[in-house]
Amino acid sequence: MKKRIISITKYLFLLGVLTFLLYIFYPRKYDVLPYKEMANTNYWNLSTGSKIGYILIDAKGSKKSYPIIYLHGGPGGAITEKTISMLVPFSEDGYDIYAYDQIGSGSSERLDNIEEYTAERHKSDLQEIIKKIEAEKVILIGQSWGSVLATFFAIDNPNKVEKIIMTGPGPVFPINKSLAELRPPDSLNIKEPIYSNQDGNKEVYTFRDKCIKSYAYILGNKLVPDKEVDDFFTHLNSSLNKSTLYDTSLVKESSGGGGYYAHIMTLKSLNYIEDPREKMRQMKIPILILKGQYDNQKWGFTNEYVNLCNSAKLKIIPNAGHFIDLEQPELYYKEIKDFLRKKNSR
Repeated sequence: MKKRIISITKYLFLLGVLTFLLYIFYPRKYDVLPYKEMANTNYWNLSTGSKIGYILIDAKGSKKSYPIIYLHGGPGGAITEKTISMLVPFSEDGYDIYAYDQIGSGSSERLDNIEEYTAERHKSDLQEIIKKIEAEKVILIGQSWGSVLATFFAIDNPNKVEKIIMTGPGPVFPINKSLAELRPPDSLNIKEPIYSNQDGNKEVYTFRDKCIKSYAYILGNKLVPDKEVDDFFTHLNSSLNKSTLYDTSLVKESSGGGGYYAHIMTLKSLNYIEDPREKMRQMKIPILILKGQYDNQKWGFTNEYVNLCNSAKLKIIPNAGHFIDLEQPELYYKEIKDFLRKKNSR
């Protein structure tokens, strides 16, 4: 009888293990919009080993001395048709504009070794891109994580950057978590968005998704293929988008292109970078920071840029969330164009 109980216990244990493995490894499909590469996508093969997809928007009329490079959010975001439409008005002021998909996302190559997705890799790619386009200096427009990357690049290459525009900047890494509790001055009238990123993550993440993330994060390997996790990322972003807008009626389904492994592994790497704060204090590059009144990024994290960078100017945009260009396009263009027209005093 005892042997029979042991035998049944072993059988149930093996059945449980098999069920668990089937639950983890059985491929999932997500009802998301497929990613479509834009017809006019070009490619750079960089010395870093990255194959990068990009769009060039040619300047109209008299060309300005320095081109604009747009750095999308994420990490692991992507350039879309909406991104290009949003950038076109700057080309009408004489700027060549380069909008590229960072390694591991959009039309750019996915890496076999996901541990190579690091902030340092993204910085090196940007450095090589500037060499490729043979620009003496560039103007960087960074959205969210793109602002973090712009800062990370500029502190080590101040002579290559003419100006920086940050929209909804992410935190300075490594994060000073205590700043999340800092309350904004009442005079700024900054409000919390209706939804938070935490709400979106709770809505979408399952135990399986957490296992996939932990496996990648801890062991540095892919438990499931890029296609599946990228579709999951699109699914996740469709939920997270609710926290990025003041007017939630404008929320649209994510158009895809994001790179999930690039997202989580780059974020992991940011915990181990050299603290940039002392170098930020020494920066003299003119910086414009645009923050939506209902931005989902904590006020304390944005305020840290203002405190560290003496050349930074902060502008709060009313009735806008994380994506200011979608909700307040006129103010978005006015503030940035006015900033670009001003001559540097350094």
